[in-house]
Amino acid sequence: MCSGRIDLAFILRAFSKGADGVFIGGCHLNECNYITHGNFHALNMALLCKKIIEHIGLNPGRLRIEFMSSGEGILFAEVMNDFSSNVKKLGPLGEGEGIDKKELKSRLAEISKLIPYIKMVKNGKLGSRLQNIEEYDKLFTSDEIDRLFSEVPSYYIDPGKCQACMICSKRCPVEAISGGKNRIHIVDQEKCIKCGTCLEVCPPRFGAVKMISGGPVPPPVSEEERTIVRKGKEK
Repeated sequence: MCSGRIDLAFILRAFSKGADGVFIGGCHLNECNYITHGNFHALNMALLCKKIIEHIGLNPGRLRIEFMSSGEGILFAEVMNDFSSNVKKLGPLGEGEGIDKKELKSRLAEISKLIPYIKMVKNGKLGSRLQNIEEYDKLFTSDEIDRLFSEVPSYYIDPGKCQACMICSKRCPVEAISGGKNRIHIVDQEKCIKCGTCLEVCPPRFGAVKMISGGPVPPPVSEEERTIVRKGKEK
């Protein structure tokens, strides 16, 4: 598999399944056979993920990315022996960091749910082409990642403005919006991946979808209050 296919979801899934360490090997930078230069993408994803797992309490040394050619067998063996040795020193996933298994699984699940949001916010940096190793630690900072998760938005549909046009519910990629004809739509906050699609597609003349950052989401309206009575149909 080309390293350009590396995604945060792959790495986090490996840790969620109990992997003590994740290694990514790719072709040398600037030697990609394709114009996309996917190995730069893999590098940026790995650098971002290292900061993310550090944010949730895991040692970033559990994730490593290296670039080499198929003819560098000796180098590959040396790198893998070194990585395996370091992972063994860190101990089983979570135990070495003093994190309970259930707690770690919960943290990884929460982060995994936010992958679309993370990639959307960090899209610019994920397209970087770093040439020097010295630049790696500067691409994403710990403070930056802390802010990323402290500023996670929530999306709420104002019941007073929703016209039940169903556009947002049809466009939601994870079916987190419930509703129907003449029914006020509601965002399921547990399913929502914070992608902002609902906000983008809500017709401006309605402006029913609101983005909330740093505050609680108002409770949804009751089932009895969800029916929209059109003026022409009022008795």
